[in-house]
Amino acid sequence: MTTTDEMEGSAAPLIEHLKELRYRILMSLAAFLAGVILCFIEWQPIWTVLSHPICDALAARGEACTLNMIRPQDGFFVTLRLAMWAGFVLSFPVIAFQLWRFVAPGLYKNEKGAFLPFLLASPIMFCLGGIFAYYGVMPLAFNFFLSYQDQFNAAMEAGAKTPPLPKGLVFTGSLEAFFSLTMQFILAFGLCFQLPVLLTLLGKAGIIGSKGLKATRKYAIVGIMLLSSMIAPPDVTSMLILFAVIYPLYEVSIWIIVVFEKQREAQEKADGTWVEPDDE
Repeated sequence: MTTTDEMEGSAAPLIEHLKELRYRILMSLAAFLAGVILCFIEWQPIWTVLSHPICDALAARGEACTLNMIRPQDGFFVTLRLAMWAGFVLSFPVIAFQLWRFVAPGLYKNEKGAFLPFLLASPIMFCLGGIFAYYGVMPLAFNFFLSYQDQFNAAMEAGAKTPPLPKGLVFTGSLEAFFSLTMQFILAFGLCFQLPVLLTLLGKAGIIGSKGLKATRKYAIVGIMLLSSMIAPPDVTSMLILFAVIYPLYEVSIWIIVVFEKQREAQEKADGTWVEPDDE
């Protein structure tokens, strides 16, 4: 066989892989676009659910739930962004399936068994983070933010030379600002709930170990605090809540890695390939 024949033979599988990749990408894009179009048409129920936390906080204060469009284009672009986020969530099972169909043929059976649980766990943990933000954090945060309205009203009444307006200082929020803040909450907690998935994957691959994670706890605490300050909304309450959630996830990750390490140790001892680790 000549060198030219070898090159042509090696090029054929590459072309097939590229065709397969192109097909999977097109299928994923089609699912995403279909999800965006559907959510753009049916945006109102999604928006109703998304605005519940702020509306409940305002209703508890006896105020109407009103959000203003500061710019003429705000309504359209907020609806489009909402449709894109919701469309991605709706189409993610199809996208994940296309990813799996592309990757799975190149994996051994044991690798498939290791990769598939993480592919399933990642979106589940993200959804749990988003649900925690929606039900646990956002109502608390919005009530905390709106409580400053009373403090400003009290200051206005105490220092005013003329009687204050009947309603005093009231909330007239921006539609775009509210949507951005809400998505920031959901994304921040959704991404942080990926920590056990990431650390467990690295631990199962043998890149990190439970002893190393335990030894670097103090650095992890500092790192988690810095991460919380960067991705959380810019208030101390949200940062502290995010830290209080991420750190237990770090400890859970250590516990899961310990379980994997014990399983690996038992398997290697059974195979006669176990090597006692150096304690130094």
